Amino acid sequence: MTESQPKPQTVADDKKVHGVVAEFTDVDSLLAACRRVRDAGYTKADAFTPFPVHGIDTALGIKPTVLPWISLAAGLTGTTIALLMQISLNGQTDLFEGIQYPYIISGKPFISLPAFIPVTFELTILLASFGTFFGMWALNGLPRFSNPMFTSPRFDRVTDDTFFLFLDAKDSRFDEAGAKALLGELGGEFVEPVLEDDSSKVIPKGLLIALATVICLSSIPALAVLRMRVTKSSSPRFHIFPDMDFSPSKDAQQTTTLFADGRAMRPDVPGTVRRGEMDWDLNFKTGIDMDELASIDPPRAAQLVAMQSDVAVDDEDEVVSEADADAPAEDQDGEAADASEPTADASAASETADNTPWLSENPLELSEEALARGQQQFNIYCSVCHGVNGRGNGLVNRRAQKILATTWTPPSNMHDPTLYADVYPDGKLFSTITNGVRKMPGYASQIKAKDRWAIVAYVRALQASQNATLEDVPGSERSKIEKEQAEVQAQLKAAAEAEAAKAAEAANAE
Repeated sequence: MTESQPKPQTVADDKKVHGVVAEFTDVDSLLAACRRVRDAGYTKADAFTPFPVHGIDTALGIKPTVLPWISLAAGLTGTTIALLMQISLNGQTDLFEGIQYPYIISGKPFISLPAFIPVTFELTILLASFGTFFGMWALNGLPRFSNPMFTSPRFDRVTDDTFFLFLDAKDSRFDEAGAKALLGELGGEFVEPVLEDDSSKVIPKGLLIALATVICLSSIPALAVLRMRVTKSSSPRFHIFPDMDFSPSKDAQQTTTLFADGRAMRPDVPGTVRRGEMDWDLNFKTGIDMDELASIDPPRAAQLVAMQSDVAVDDEDEVVSEADADAPAEDQDGEAADASEPTADASAASETADNTPWLSENPLELSEEALARGQQQFNIYCSVCHGVNGRGNGLVNRRAQKILATTWTPPSNMHDPTLYADVYPDGKLFSTITNGVRKMPGYASQIKAKDRWAIVAYVRALQASQNATLEDVPGSERSKIEKEQAEVQAQLKAAAEAEAAKAAEAANAE
């Protein structure tokens, strides 16, 4: 059964002609026609196929798209904006004078390119995506709600088994009669003009009403969310995605059917110690001589030991055995828990009547490696307030002074004589780092005990450096320092002479 073919359309005088289109039944004839059209000088031609045809762009003479260059330019713009923004805001430059907020994060320098990579990457991808998306729309002439090709009833077969070749009337070589003749010679079937769509361009009123209704309804969730943010309710939250809100996790003292004894949380194995920390006793973890504390304040010593281990204390005046005291419980990361150390309140109470037998010497084996570790940890956690040199001039303190913060308590100057080792023992300084004091928080959960002792050692080295003499310098380094000292003195003398000469010239001129 053969399909009835409609007759070719004729051009009416009152209809605009957009071009001429011809049908082809196979790929080979379409490609041959595309090459002939290109050789004939047509530059505004297009082909429509039901599936991708390899080589058809070359056959039509279509140049490569500039879309990749648009994407590249947009991506480089995002990279530049991200780097300039981060360097300007965090790098103490004058590009955005007045709103910079330089801040040392984890000891990194102000301009730390590796740290800037995440923001730079995200902004690069964002602008490259926008450039690709909107560039594609612009190059394709979108949005376009209608195509004159749709006026041909035969064009529906382009998604099935028919190929079409279209010559655009915007081409400088276009002539309707010549285009029809050329496509006919190339084997095109049903050659016909593409006419202006004469259907109504007015949007139906019902569609406008439907769009307005959808827009109004879509605003209801946003209004409901805004209302919930400014009102209070005694009802529980409505969880669209429960996620972890209703996970079957169990807290301490709760029961469960997973284990025969009904207990939810497993107790720590008594006597276990983190590998490599068998020699770290309570003295190391608290900065206190526990034997002496037990003799002068047994209840407090018992409390500290009980906090360190899970062994019960039957009598508040009785201290558990030394073996149990040397067995710290492990935290979630496998490190001996620092929760055993005295609380901030206990530390404050001990400061009122300081009879605490603090360790006067650092139990950590001092070495160049330990001092380097202490310097690293000090620069990460302490320098933001106390300053790199320990004089209390860190960025946070300078910022607080700049904005005249009324509730800010200035950090201590580590070179104050009241903080020297003979007045402020190493154990007390360790406890301050552990539990905090005044505005300073405790760092037990962030810094390991070994690193806290390394910070104590580095602070003592900082303090000793302020009162050092040339005789304290090793002989191998002394000549180098003397040479640098002589150069500095020569520069100062030259500068003084220059200033004196300028003053003399000014006096003579008067």
